[in-house]
Amino acid sequence: MARVKRGVTKHSRHKKILRMTRGHYSTRHRLYRRAKESAIHALAYTYAHRRERKGDFRRLWILRIGIATKNLDLSYSNFIHGLKRSGVDINRKIMADLAVREPQVFAQLVEKAKGALVSTYLAG
Repeated sequence: MARVKRGVTKHSRHKKILRMTRGHYSTRHRLYRRAKESAIHALAYTYAHRRERKGDFRRLWILRIGIATKNLDLSYSNFIHGLKRSGVDINRKIMADLAVREPQVFAQLVEKAKGALVSTYLAG
């Protein structure tokens, strides 16, 4: 059986890992063994934080909507409840964008929610 030399393969694999860890601190981007550990952890964090980012953005949108509704004398929970009652189906991302960029349109949404809440309390 012929002898297999692995120099080229090993060198390219090492280069790949060291390229991935460019920008890491100290030996974490210089030495292969440390770089490999660093790359594994970095990839794990990247995977986990992609999912975490979705919750972060949802919290940001809720915060923005809550502040905008407070300025218009309505709580966030009453606003959402009023929108559901009035049949308005807009997601939080769009509502937060409206609150920041189009305050007049957002104010109309708040009035619609207030109207639905008033009619609910009058009927009950």
